[in-house]
Amino acid sequence: MTERPDPQMTAAADPEDSFLEELGRRVRTMRGLRGMSRKVLAKVSGISERYIAQLESGKGNVSIVLLRRVSNAMAAHLEDLIPSSDPAPDWPVIRELMRQATPNQIAQAKHVLSGQSGSDTVLHGQMPFAGIALIGLRGAGKSTLGRMLAKQIGWGFVELNKEIEQGNGLSVAEIIALYGQEGFRRMEQAALGKLLARKELIVLATGGGIVSEPLTFDLILSSFYTIWLKAEPEEHMARVRRQGDLRPMADDRSAMAELRTILLSREPLYARASTVVDTAGQSVDDAAARLLGAVAPVLAGNASFQPRTIAS
Repeated sequence: MTERPDPQMTAAADPEDSFLEELGRRVRTMRGLRGMSRKVLAKVSGISERYIAQLESGKGNVSIVLLRRVSNAMAAHLEDLIPSSDPAPDWPVIRELMRQATPNQIAQAKHVLSGQSGSDTVLHGQMPFAGIALIGLRGAGKSTLGRMLAKQIGWGFVELNKEIEQGNGLSVAEIIALYGQEGFRRMEQAALGKLLARKELIVLATGGGIVSEPLTFDLILSSFYTIWLKAEPEEHMARVRRQGDLRPMADDRSAMAELRTILLSREPLYARASTVVDTAGQSVDDAAARLLGAVAPVLAGNASFQPRTIAS
């Protein structure tokens, strides 16, 4: 009797299948980071939703041209979708810094990395403390709890998306419609830079997708005591519906599944926060009390807040 091969062992032994599975996982993760449903990605890329589902499941042998359309639709770098040996954790930040650097800065970076510089040469200094930043998925309570916290501790409160809207005279939805995700992220980074230039202690409520832009998120982590406001997916969905804001899940029957995908994709990045405040099952007042307790060490001046050095 011929022994039947173990399907799992066969799949594991096939490098092409493994490659396609990892490619699909990366596409699915990037889509989650961008907060896009399959339906939205299909519409923007011009590729059928069914084909994107096959690609994400590791069953779509996509051409490089179609993969480029997918990456462009998500305002992502093509190299971030193609499986390869994992580089350093901060490689996306380093890459963006290098892309924005002048020829002289690149020369200095090469000098430092080659080990030819003295110990007193520093490419980027530690950022000054700017306050408390709240991150998390939409519906986490960043605006509500952030405003309450700012009032309690006597600091200013800023919603980053509101700053972007005021600075550009357009709503977030209009900015994305006109300039795409990439254009919005550029404006987000510029607005954050202006806030930091004020050198005022603030409580900052960020957009849920800020973690998808490596350089901007690294600036948040290096400048603020960052708190992830965490809740259950069902709570996020209920709060978003109460707000009447279903971006980007409007008219999508699989809205909850998409929300879970987004949360799952972003959780490793949200987890880089200085601390976590779980608001699951909490009333607004109880969640506010938890948040105040989380920042008490910072206000007392003895917290172990150590901003991350950019590209460290």
